[in-house]
Amino acid sequence: MVTITPSNDKFIIDIKGFHQILTLKSKIIISKNNIVKVYQSNEELNKWSGYRIAGTYFPFLIIAGIFYNKGRNFWDVSNKSNAIIIELQNEAYKKLIVEVDNPKESIALLTTK
Repeated sequence: MVTITPSNDKFIIDIKGFHQILTLKSKIIISKNNIVKVYQSNEELNKWSGYRIAGTYFPFLIIAGIFYNKGRNFWDVSNKSNAIIIELQNEAYKKLIVEVDNPKESIALLTTK
């Protein structure tokens, strides 16, 4: 689970609790200008996550950490119905696939310029 906080021209994605150990990260900072698209997609969440570089994968329980699938992607998802996908450009990751408390609010926050 993550929380998303705006900060000037950036967003701070804070990884919460035990997920910091599972993902091997505590936060990710991205530029607002580097967000290409933010959306939800059950189809994409049910596809192969990629090769695990660092992190945790327990089928049907959690995908957490860095995975490689057509680029580096960061995952932190245990409940797919609350997951959002953030496509990026010019960042360390191609996509952030993260679970949030309220997907609609998070998408609205990330897509306001």
